[in-house]
Amino acid sequence: MELMNARGTKDFLPEQKILRQKIVDVLREVFELYGYPPLETPLIERFEVLSAKFTGGAEILKETFSFKDQGKRDLGLRYDLTVPFSRVIAMNPRLKMPFKRYQIGRVFRDGPVKLGRAREFWQCDVDIVGAKGMLADAETVAIASEAFKRLGINVIIKINSRKVLDAVMIEAGVSKDKIETAILTLDKLEKIGEKGVLAEFKDKGIDGKKVLKIVKEGKLKNNEGLEELKQIEGYLKGFGVKNYKIDYTLARGLSYYTGTVFEAVCDELDSSLAGGGRYDKMIGGFIGKGDYPAVGISFGLEPIYEVLKEKEGKKSVVDLYVIPIGTLDESLKIISDLRSKGIKCDIDFNGRNVSKNLKYANKMEIPYVLIIGEDELKTGKFSLKNMKSGKEEKLVVSKIVKRVDCIH
Repeated sequence: MELMNARGTKDFLPEQKILRQKIVDVLREVFELYGYPPLETPLIERFEVLSAKFTGGAEILKETFSFKDQGKRDLGLRYDLTVPFSRVIAMNPRLKMPFKRYQIGRVFRDGPVKLGRAREFWQCDVDIVGAKGMLADAETVAIASEAFKRLGINVIIKINSRKVLDAVMIEAGVSKDKIETAILTLDKLEKIGEKGVLAEFKDKGIDGKKVLKIVKEGKLKNNEGLEELKQIEGYLKGFGVKNYKIDYTLARGLSYYTGTVFEAVCDELDSSLAGGGRYDKMIGGFIGKGDYPAVGISFGLEPIYEVLKEKEGKKSVVDLYVIPIGTLDESLKIISDLRSKGIKCDIDFNGRNVSKNLKYANKMEIPYVLIIGEDELKTGKFSLKNMKSGKEEKLVVSKIVKRVDCIH
């Protein structure tokens, strides 16, 4: 048997997982800063939930992993976190509105595999339900701006409105039954280029040149979508957000968007790092009511990781590596004391000599090594070595804690 991963899935060794966890920690910190508590939903959903006409649409269903359980019930792996979240809101009508939440978890799509896109991947979402005004949309953009600032990634957050796009398609003479198809084609502009989009428009019997002319020139008739974009810009000024631009070509592929759409892009990877928008009909569709205001944004852990992995690789979570020299029992007490004070410690398990232990600590990029011998135990001062500078000091435990704490 040849051991290999299922296509589109990966194992993440500690060096990789440390960075991925750091990204998640930063995002979680920002989400909670804006008042969003956590929520968790199952990986498996009833297929009728995933395939409802007001959810992801026909395009995403082509990429949905579906199967039957032993009771012959139709099930599927969730393809995003928005649909399960909408189901939760619909099932819990007594939740106080507006209701905020964030969720971080795996999603699955049986689509093409490429750099920054796998079949099993993580999304990190923030959503707010029950807020009609554009302040909620602007806050969503502000969260994205703050998150990428803290991650050290320069992005531009593109903003548009599906209402604007609907108006564009009507102005371009696209028939009502082809508007959604036309928007999904326009969404491929950056992926397949203008020539590819025009060819696809032609195949679908749509005047693509007219559509592109309208969105590129921005000469749009006044409509609700344009007014909402102006409101968002006003709120973004209040939030102090500057790294955004209104882009009338931005569509977002999922059909459940009803208003504003957002996408965070950077020059370092040919992929969006986050995207989202307003989806006012999904929750209402589940509960048989009309519009139910909801807006959110999803951060892609995979593409963010691809951007950061060359900059911030780290092989170990350990701050301090302890080398006992015939002092194992006493060293265990000291390491326990250090851990109680918040120092991430590891210790030599194999009784290796000092030279081999130093090589190991250096290879694992552990910043400090503590050598504990008989002489150190007598004096109460231990040899702390900074592995980067090579400087060695004799310090008591309290000063070791302060010195190691400085790396954070």
